[in-house]
Amino acid sequence: MSHNVNVILVDDDPHVRLSAGQTLELEDYRVLTLAEGRQALAQLTPDFPGVVVTDINMPGMTGLELLQQIKQLDSDIPVILITGFGDISMAVGAIRNGAYDFIEKPFSADLLLDVVHRALEKRTLTLENRKLRQELQAQSAPGPRIIGTSSAILQLRQLVLTVADTPADVLLMGETGTGKDLLARYIHEHSPRRERNFVAINCGGVPETLIESELFGHEKGAFTDARERRIGKLEHANGGTLFLDEIESMPMSLQIKLLRVLEERAIERLGSNTLIPLDLRIIAATKADLRALAETGEFREDLYYRLNVVRIDIPPLRARPQDIPMLFQHFALLASSLYEREIPPLSPERVHRLMSHDWPGNVRELRNLAERYVLLGEACTFDFDDQPITEQEPMAPGLAARVEHFEKTLIQAELARHGGSIKHTLESLKLPRKTLYDKMKKYDLDKKDYKDGTD
Repeated sequence: MSHNVNVILVDDDPHVRLSAGQTLELEDYRVLTLAEGRQALAQLTPDFPGVVVTDINMPGMTGLELLQQIKQLDSDIPVILITGFGDISMAVGAIRNGAYDFIEKPFSADLLLDVVHRALEKRTLTLENRKLRQELQAQSAPGPRIIGTSSAILQLRQLVLTVADTPADVLLMGETGTGKDLLARYIHEHSPRRERNFVAINCGGVPETLIESELFGHEKGAFTDARERRIGKLEHANGGTLFLDEIESMPMSLQIKLLRVLEERAIERLGSNTLIPLDLRIIAATKADLRALAETGEFREDLYYRLNVVRIDIPPLRARPQDIPMLFQHFALLASSLYEREIPPLSPERVHRLMSHDWPGNVRELRNLAERYVLLGEACTFDFDDQPITEQEPMAPGLAARVEHFEKTLIQAELARHGGSIKHTLESLKLPRKTLYDKMKKYDLDKKDYKDGTD
């Protein structure tokens, strides 16, 4: 509820709530009026994008007690106090304790609007700086990163960070090229196991005759050519993470043994009867529907349910087009450093082509294109139809549709860049507020899809 408003007004006097609330709403503020301080606390979170205006003298929780509770939740939430006669010294003391400002009854509409406006500007700046620090920390951290600002990626990142520091096994579901191996490494690097081994094995890339030895290891003489003891992948990952890619390709006979490992957390090397206890997390990845395979008998149903403790679905690139320019730039920067080449400027026409493509190869296809673009520059074809792109290239089905599509993608990109903030989006596009709202309605765009924004 609190993310749908940017002013919470608390006063036990219904006349004040009505008049002050209407004053704020006439200026396009999204207002929630409440009669008690405890009701306000129930609406607040540390990322509340607004301000609180509260009377000091109220039955139950006073305005000063509400201020104290809010400061414990987030010291940066601006709290504006409404004071009556004789409360001035009390309000001044409250400002020393963290209140943003106070206004004295009876107050004018202009004074209320001015104080609220300044407080909201401060809150918006605080949240933007906080978000920037978090993004800089995430983007500058060593190892793999989850890049993007689309709602799908924000939800994915939140889910990953929620489960990363737990011991739970994870099942990654995603099309070819969506970055399942990168996400597995990201989970490992953000877990308490980061100092131990991350061991990856492609279940479809190892011959069936060797995969059991690869996973479990063997003792000397366990079979022909076993001339010495070998530590398997499971044992090598002890204390760390084992990543099983293309788990759907694992032979049925080995699926039974893997299920036992998951249940007992112990293994026996081939040719040995000694149990070796294991402390490891298993991350499995697949592009197939394991449940459907289980129903047809091509994958063990009990193994599917044992792996499916935490399932993370990785969205295909076509489902998050607003992330494409950012990803392309990221891969181009990597290629520029690798090949010691400058990155050619990316024209609006090329950006349009990038965001219009379906990307059947997903992120892997985009990365390959970014590398070619750095190497070949303007001579690079975008390989969607094997035709070189030119600035005059016609784009079906016609000019009007082309302009509308470009306009929509541009608005999407700006909303994503500003985290859904209407104020900053209309400033960057130099549009009146009504015009921007009309175009968003026309193209069925909702700022909530680009994270919680403020006006």
